[in-house]
Amino acid sequence: MQPLIINAAISGSLNKDAMPNLPKDPEDIGRMAIEVWQAGASIVHIHAKDDNGVHSGDVQYFKRAVDYIKEHDSDILINLTTSFTGSNVDDWETRFSPLTLSPDIASYDAGTMNFNEHVFYNKPEFLRELAKKMQQHGVKPEIEIFDTGQIGNAVRYAEEGLIDDPLYMQFVLGVNGGAPATAKHLVHLVESLPKGAIWSVAGIGRHQLPMDVLAILMGGHARTGLEDNWYYEKGVLATNKQLVERLAGLAKTFGREVATPSQAREILGLPASS
Repeated sequence: MQPLIINAAISGSLNKDAMPNLPKDPEDIGRMAIEVWQAGASIVHIHAKDDNGVHSGDVQYFKRAVDYIKEHDSDILINLTTSFTGSNVDDWETRFSPLTLSPDIASYDAGTMNFNEHVFYNKPEFLRELAKKMQQHGVKPEIEIFDTGQIGNAVRYAEEGLIDDPLYMQFVLGVNGGAPATAKHLVHLVESLPKGAIWSVAGIGRHQLPMDVLAILMGGHARTGLEDNWYYEKGVLATNKQLVERLAGLAKTFGREVATPSQAREILGLPASS
């Protein structure tokens, strides 16, 4: 099996007051990114927060977090969200703006869907334009898949020349409105992938740990972090560092090497870090 890429989703879309261990500002996001890198993560997935810990799509807050990471000589792959406003006004320019920072990776949510009590808008015309912007800025799409049909959307845009191989699919399972987080559904999604695609899985809430263990055993890659799950065990709040350390430890227990950032770059077809 390939070494396991650990993707740490450290911030998410909720404000700092929702949970005490969420990041408080852009520099706190940067600090947590360094912690998870040292714990074994090779990718950090970032939603920006302003100086009050409020979720923001303003590119200045993304930039401050990214600058902090780079100033601390980390080679962790930086993965910025493009989902901000997708569940309300759907402001395309705001969603495109993190790409101007030329992160290694950015999220590419592959279809419109019911997401809990909201509609998460990702129209075909938006997805084509987002893919073009990613190509222009040299950013690899992390194709977020919430249900099987979204794989077909991504494959269609790849066939149009808008997404380059290898396709990097991030299954996000357990969202109300998406596919359940079960072994059966994960196997079905993996079997539905085109040849050569790379896959990772994120389980929401209590499903995070079992989905990550399945990824280790099935040869995929895994996402962990406070964006998806707040608890280390029942009733015990987690930190991002703890969740990454546990996942890296489990990989070693099962005999799976944990990928370094340079190995993750090679697996994902990204250029070596300068």
